[in-house]
Amino acid sequence: MEVRLIAYTPQPELTIAAAARLSTTNSKATELLDRMTPERANALIDRLLTSGHLSPFEHASFTFGIDGISRATSHQLVRHRLASYTQQSQRYVSVKQLSYVTPRSIEERPELLDRYRQAMAANHGLYREMLQAGIPAEDARYLLPNAVETRLVMTMNARELMHAASVRLCLRAQWEIVHLFEQIKIEVDKVAPRIGAELKPKCFMQGYCDEAETCGLLPTLN
Repeated sequence: MEVRLIAYTPQPELTIAAAARLSTTNSKATELLDRMTPERANALIDRLLTSGHLSPFEHASFTFGIDGISRATSHQLVRHRLASYTQQSQRYVSVKQLSYVTPRSIEERPELLDRYRQAMAANHGLYREMLQAGIPAEDARYLLPNAVETRLVMTMNARELMHAASVRLCLRAQWEIVHLFEQIKIEVDKVAPRIGAELKPKCFMQGYCDEAETCGLLPTLN
């Protein structure tokens, strides 16, 4: 898996703070941004988070290039609908070389790992035969498993990114999407450390777990 931040709102944290300040002053946004300092921005962001006033966070967006995740994980990722996605098409891009993700639980079972690899090879072999026989890639792709690697570009604003991380960094989330958001957090930390600090499981913010099943890290409400 490879995750890279390829574009983002310039001065994202200052932009969020200036947008928030605009609602309570007569100054122009450009004037507020010019006067904003990292220290003032961080203090204002703290107040926004404490009060639950999160709409200003929508003014900063982050675009990631994501490579090498499975289709199983990309299907989970696109459920976050307040985002934009462009994913490599299996209709227009034929899978000539099979790359796929193998869960650690399978890697640790040699007798099953061998059969897993055989099944992948068999599926891909028939897929290639179908392409050679003139079956359109958009139909042959029905054979491709969820484990097949994909690549995509994803854009999220800071508010949605915080929400997505709050559920996808949960210790009970599926391991691959946890790893994905760990890499996203690393990338955001490089350019917006104050926002990056808020990319964490929701229980860390709430102080308790509200899931029906808990990992036990923090107490539940019951």
